[in-house]
Amino acid sequence: MLRFYKGSILFTIVCLALAAAYGWMQTGSVSGTLSLLWIVFVLSILEISLSFDNAVVNAAVLKDMDDIWQRRFLTWGMIIAVFGMRIVFPLAIVAVAAGLGPIDALTLSLNDPKRYEEIVSSAHVGIAGFGGAFLAMVGLSFFFDGEKEVHWIKWIEEKLAVVSNIKAAEIALLLLTIYGISQMLPAEEALTFMVSGVLGLVTFIAVEALGTILEMRDEAQKAAGLVVRSGLGGFLYLNVLDASFSFDGVIGAFALSNNMVIIALGLSIGAMFVRSMTIMLVKKGTLSEYRYLEHGAFWAIVALGAIMLLSARYEISETVTGLIGAVLIGLSLWWSVRHKRRHPDAEIEAAIRAD
Repeated sequence: MLRFYKGSILFTIVCLALAAAYGWMQTGSVSGTLSLLWIVFVLSILEISLSFDNAVVNAAVLKDMDDIWQRRFLTWGMIIAVFGMRIVFPLAIVAVAAGLGPIDALTLSLNDPKRYEEIVSSAHVGIAGFGGAFLAMVGLSFFFDGEKEVHWIKWIEEKLAVVSNIKAAEIALLLLTIYGISQMLPAEEALTFMVSGVLGLVTFIAVEALGTILEMRDEAQKAAGLVVRSGLGGFLYLNVLDASFSFDGVIGAFALSNNMVIIALGLSIGAMFVRSMTIMLVKKGTLSEYRYLEHGAFWAIVALGAIMLLSARYEISETVTGLIGAVLIGLSLWWSVRHKRRHPDAEIEAAIRAD
């Protein structure tokens, strides 16, 4: 198992060394440096706890991609996740919200972290609408599937599978939810929430459409006898999904620190471990072995999407978010183990489904 985490451990050592050097430069004391190192460690744990369901869902997509695109997700995708979402994204929010240039936004984040935090937090309604809508669609699309044969919470999932015969039922449900929440907000925030929610929905549809187009191209190439090694559609989908998952972590990190450098280092460590976890789940075939683990992860995504949408109106602790995801995945894992003990032949069935 250690082989899956060698890169993450090395990355963690480098980040902690950078945090120690930065802490010494900023505080000039051992206690101050240790305090910053502790915050980096807690932030990394926060990111991992909030994103375990992300790793399971990533693995569900990644298992159908070839080794080349799996490696690209771990390398190129890591650059996007760390540099793009943990550094560029908050700076972009500040630049747009405050009407600043990129350099000015960076200067503000380093010289006036409190003001930087206030500006990023002020954009929460839009972030909640976009990220919540996208994640909700990811989760709902898994359950609104008439061809899905395995059900965990049968009395709900079987009914959702039947309702999926009504075209775009999940889209209608999401739009009604977005509209209902917008009615609880002040007029200006309601418009921002509605627009960002619709954009999140459109982004999901666009990514799905691109993936479908690429799959159709691959099928045509296979029919012509060509070797197909494309995973671009899945790669793009995974990175948009990862970005949506990172929204709550980036915003929640300000509860521990408003220092951009410390936040970036802590969340980056967590993001790296989530990626290693994803690869481990794929290589060890964990999703095939544990029948309901994927279901638990998608229920956690639905819950996270709902929490993000509701957070536009209500303040919801990241602890609650993490606990809900952990409980759902834990229950699905326990249910899977119980099913495996009661039905020993399930391993053969899982292998057949994986093929």
